[in-house]
Formats: sequence, C-alpha cells, structure tokens
Amino acid sequence: MNNPRNIITTELLWLCAAPAVLMLAGCTVGPDYVPPESSASPAWHSELRDGLIGEPTDPNALASWWTTFDDPQLSGLIERAVAGNLGLRNAQARVRQARAARGVARAGLLPTVNLAGSDTWSHSRGEKGTGQTTELHSAGFDAGWELDLFGGTRRSIEAADADLQAGRENLNNTLVTLLSEVALNYVEVRTYQTRLAATQTSLEAQEQTYQLTSWQSQAGLSDELAVHQAKYNLESTRSQIPSLRSGLDEAMNRIAVLLGEQPGALHKELAVPGLVPVCAKEVAVGVPADALRQRPDVRKAERELAAQTARVGVATADLYPRFSLNGSIGMQALSLVSGTSSAISGGPQITWAIFDGGAIHRNIEIQSALQEQSLVQYESAILAALEEVENALASYVNEQHRRQALQDAAQAARDAADLAQYEYQAGLTDFSNVLDAQRSLLSFQNELAQSDGTVTSNLIRLYKALGGGWTCLDS
Repeated sequence: MNNPRNIITTELLWLCAAPAVLMLAGCTVGPDYVPPESSASPAWHSELRDGLIGEPTDPNALASWWTTFDDPQLSGLIERAVAGNLGLRNAQARVRQARAARGVARAGLLPTVNLAGSDTWSHSRGEKGTGQTTELHSAGFDAGWELDLFGGTRRSIEAADADLQAGRENLNNTLVTLLSEVALNYVEVRTYQTRLAATQTSLEAQEQTYQLTSWQSQAGLSDELAVHQAKYNLESTRSQIPSLRSGLDEAMNRIAVLLGEQPGALHKELAVPGLVPVCAKEVAVGVPADALRQRPDVRKAERELAAQTARVGVATADLYPRFSLNGSIGMQALSLVSGTSSAISGGPQITWAIFDGGAIHRNIEIQSALQEQSLVQYESAILAALEEVENALASYVNEQHRRQALQDAAQAARDAADLAQYEYQAGLTDFSNVLDAQRSLLSFQNELAQSDGTVTSNLIRLYKALGGGWTCLDS
C-alpha cells in the first residue's frame, strides 16, 4: 500500500487539481516576515556623567574599544585570543555548517540527475555437465525536477539564509564575550599585582615595627604585650599573601585558556607587575536604539525569528500538491558487441497528501508555536540588553565616586600611620594606636587597588553591553 502521499496519474485528478494550480501557482505560502518594531526608550534612564556622554557611538571605535586603554600588552593578548580561542573556532565551524545547509536548501530549486550502470554475469550447468554463461550489461540515467509552485522550497531557502545570518551573529557574540573576558582577567591580574605590592610594603613596615618593639622590650622601654601585638599584626598581614598569589595565578591561567594555550603558559610573560589600565576620559554611549542595533545577541535573536517564520511557510506548503517532471533513459545488452535495447520514459507527476490524519495541520501549529517562542526570546533579548547597559552605566559612575572616597581615606590612613608611629616612638601614645593605623592603611590600600580595577572592569562591561568588540570574521 502506498504511503499517504500517493502518486496521482489519472486524468480526472489532474483536472481536479488544475483549478488550484492555476490560482496558487507562483505564490509563496505562509507568513511573510516583518521585523518587529523596537519599543526602546529614546534615552538612557541612568544619568550620563563622569565621562559618559550621549553622543552616537562610533562603530569603528567600539569594535576596537581596548585600544582606548593604550596598553600594548592587553592589545597583544586580545589579538592572540582571536587567533587561538577554541570557542571562537567552534562558532566559526557552526557558520560553515550553516552555509553548507543553505547550499543544500538552494539545491532544491534545481533538477536532479542520477546515473546508474551494472554488469552482471551468470552461469548455468545442464544435466550432461554442459553449461551456458550469460552476461548482461545495462546503463541508464534518470532526471527529475520538482516545481516549486507554492514556495515551500523558497521558504526553506529563506530559513537557511536566516540561520546562516544567525550563525554569524552568534560568532560575533562569541567574539564580544571573548574579548571582554580577556580584558577583565587582565585587569584582575594587574589588580592582584597592585594588592600584592601594597601588602608587601605594609609587611615590610610591620616587620620594622616588630623589630623596634622587640628591642624596646629587651631594653625595658616597653612591655611584652606590645611585642605580641606587633607579632600578630605582622603575621595577619603575611597570611593574606598566599590567597592573593592564588588569585593572581588563577587569573593568569584563565587568560591562557582563553588564548587557547595551556594553564601556566603566561606566567612568565605577565610576571612583571604592571598598573591597572587607565580608563578613557570620555565614553560615547548613544541611545538605547544604538545598542540594540549593535548587539549581536539581539541581532541573532531577530534572525532566529525570521528563520522560524519561514519554517511556518515550509510546513504550510505540505497542504498543497507537489508537481515534478521526471524522465529516464535505459539501455541493455547481452554483450559488449551485441545490439542494445533501449527505453525512454518521462512525463509530469503529481503527489498530494489527501489524507494524513491531520499531521500537516499539527505540524503547522508546531511551527507557529515555535515562531511565537522565537518572538518572546527576541523580546527577552532586548530587555536583557537594555538592563545590562543600564546596570553598567550606573556601576561605572558609582564606582568612580567610591574610588575617590577611598583615595582620600587611604591618604588619611597613611598620614595617621606615620603620625602614630612617630608618637609611639616619642612615648606620646599607646602601641595599639600604631596597630590600628597600620591595619587601616593596609585595608584602604587594598580597597583602593580593587576599586581601581573595578572602575576599569565596569568600563569594559559597559563596552561589552554596548555590543563593542566584534568585526566580521572570515569563517
């Protein structure tokens, strides 16, 4: 028994199908894709100050935002990440896959030709031991061409084109994330190095204080309590160094993996301490619509919606008959030198699913539901993008204020530590004041180093939120 898409060859059914063919031939079934309108606000909610300006973003400057830090080592690491990152290579392979899938879809508009040949040999043996050998040579080819009268194949091509574009945007989004991660971990390396340097300096000062109190105790100029206090203050500071070194090693290892190298490969290269990259003085952030146009994750979601819309048309085309032109030529011969017999056949063919238990309509419902899901995902991508930018704007501004306060606090703590040390040596104050001043100074120095890194990190996150860091890669 034939499957539901039975071949119809009778003249009666051809005549029945003719009116539908005449009315619908050349049309493209299913919904035509219309990009949804964005409802983004005309301006950012966060106040633009402390270097943030509302001027339109420069796409070229945004694509290479890391150059604003003027750090050759950071730029070199980013270039190596683009060349060696495994996640980026995987995204490039997906683009090549989508490009090949588009070629498969476009092949549906072209005729197909198949060539076949065979050479068989048989031997029969009679009752008296005699036998007969027979050879049969055959060759032929057949061709077919399905006419895309209702646009099912064209919708498949639309979907494949949109899938390819979505794959490219996924590649761009991978690049945006990669470059920001390299920069963020580089800033973390410099932050840990700055904190280590501050801790080492504080440790040296506390060792001098400990030696001083030990000498004074031996000379009977101070009690033993001051010695113990200086000792636990010194060791408390010393205990912070291993965790800082662990954090530094982890950040270096993370950069190495992002570059497609083994952990530990960059330790020697990054061993020389450096300063946290200095932020740009002014950053153009444009308006929300600019960010939505620039962000590859939003663009990817929009292309996925377009692809799924086209798939609704692909499913709808199954409601209509399929028309094709078929032909074949075959030749047979008993030997290579004997005469041949040939056969030629050809003609139009129609297949139509007259009854399928509602499977086609259910598939249309499935594809329509998937289209609705794609629309929701696109709208969600817009909201997530706007939220990310707003948070980055607020964090960048507020951390700058925090850093300024910490700078003032660190300077005051430094002055207090010097004064407490002087007064203690002059016998004007208790040693506990020296301990408190030294602990406060180290704490503020650590917080200030972290804040310096956080300001730069927040700017990097802002560039990422604005969709910066991608250019069209040849994949």
